[in-house]
Amino acid sequence: MNSIVSINDLSKQELLSLLDAAAYFEAHPNHKILDGMVVATLFFEPSTRTRLSFETAVNRLGGRVIGFSDPAATSTSKGETLKDTIKMVSNYVDLIVMRHYLEGAARYATEVTDIPVINAGDGAHQHPSQTMLDLYSIYKTQGRLDDITVTMVGDLKYGRTVHSLLQALSHFRVKFNLVACNELRMPEEFRTFCDNNSIAYTESAEFSPEIINSSDIIYMTRVQRERFADLEEYERVKDIYTLHNAMLTDSRPNLRILHPLPRVNEINQDVDDNPKAYYFQQAKNGLFARQAMICKCLDINIDDLKHMNNG
Repeated sequence: MNSIVSINDLSKQELLSLLDAAAYFEAHPNHKILDGMVVATLFFEPSTRTRLSFETAVNRLGGRVIGFSDPAATSTSKGETLKDTIKMVSNYVDLIVMRHYLEGAARYATEVTDIPVINAGDGAHQHPSQTMLDLYSIYKTQGRLDDITVTMVGDLKYGRTVHSLLQALSHFRVKFNLVACNELRMPEEFRTFCDNNSIAYTESAEFSPEIINSSDIIYMTRVQRERFADLEEYERVKDIYTLHNAMLTDSRPNLRILHPLPRVNEINQDVDDNPKAYYFQQAKNGLFARQAMICKCLDINIDDLKHMNNG
């Protein structure tokens, strides 16, 4: 019951509570509240930021980490099933953080164990911890989540981060600009989701000055080679959208540029020194958002922590 597999597992109030907890952990990152607890990080798919920030979060909270970042070094390379791996690891830990290349793998894991599971990304499906750090970054930079315009650019077809973020922001008054070529446009199910929930959005194949200058948040995405079965299609679309510093000249003062990282060519390095570039701070926010999620899954009351800290 305490697992977080999809951002849709969380109500608006739960999202706001997690943001509040993330702010608390940013101010007070070090605790001993996981003393005696063990967290498994099972990464069946490569990751740097997500794995390291989850492991840092556990360490900052006083817990221990076991796990793997290369399934080739585990019994899965001998043919062990995901079910057996999860059941085996469940014998040793209090929480499982899992990234897997198959959509639905994290949900399946929750069905074969009573240990809470946090989905650290399953295929092109969901990435709720990235969504929480994105929400926290938007809230920190804008001071609100209502009445903002969010522009999503690039791989909107395979990009699980934009799918999850769109669903999370559906709880708030947000207008979306969806910028993608036809091959990478937002899937129909998410456009239908917007239509059914009266969410305002526009679609464009052009990353125009009008779109840039009307945005509060620009969320750039990498065209993910690993999601393409046809490499010729990847080569055709990989460099369609690149943000340069000169394109930001007339943008809003409060504009912030986000990116789930790693980037390739979609944000030119001349943007890095612009105060509107926020993607490296965004990655840092992942530590605090993941500390909040870990505590929620382990039934740790943040209000109690605040009281103890104030005391």
